[in-house]
Amino acid sequence: MIAQLTGLVVRTEANSVILDVNGVGYQCYVPATVLANLPEASVKMTLATHVVTRGQPDFEITLYGFLNSTDSLVFKMLISATGVGPKVALAMLSTLTVDELSRALSASDTRLLTKVPGVGPKLAQRLCLDLGDKMAVFAFDQKVERTEAGKQTSEENAAYEDAVEGLIGFGFSRLDVRKAVDRASANVADKTDAASLITSALALLNPKK
Repeated sequence: MIAQLTGLVVRTEANSVILDVNGVGYQCYVPATVLANLPEASVKMTLATHVVTRGQPDFEITLYGFLNSTDSLVFKMLISATGVGPKVALAMLSTLTVDELSRALSASDTRLLTKVPGVGPKLAQRLCLDLGDKMAVFAFDQKVERTEAGKQTSEENAAYEDAVEGLIGFGFSRLDVRKAVDRASANVADKTDAASLITSALALLNPKK
């Protein structure tokens, strides 16, 4: 089992990265979160990995890479569900954060889940039934981390989520919006004011040239 790879970034492709590990090039299929955080070529990086094998008629080994072991574990749980293959699991981790995914599954929020390419209403319902209880722990862990790090109140959390959803409505990706609102939240005076968060985050998403 290959649980982790550390090597030099050789190049990226549409949905994968090639790592040179001691002279051997490993192709790892990755979610958008990895591609968005890749260092420059020839810079060393570490990926938590999960191996998927396919048997007859053609034996095949495919590597999937993630920024941390939590994402790798969530990927493993997703592909254990009926109707979810690696492609859909990667799409889920590319579209939603682990926190959003965990909360959506534990709360049976099929509306949010169907925003993922390849996930329709029936699959979303099945995922909630199969993984809702298992994924709830990740939502709790993420909430604890955010609260301990920022001492956020329920009002601040509500403003944060309102700002995220509002900015997504402008056409920005959820991943970019989360990053911008995180940065904006550290700078605004009133973290309970969604409008201030949106204004500050917009300046980060649309920087003046």
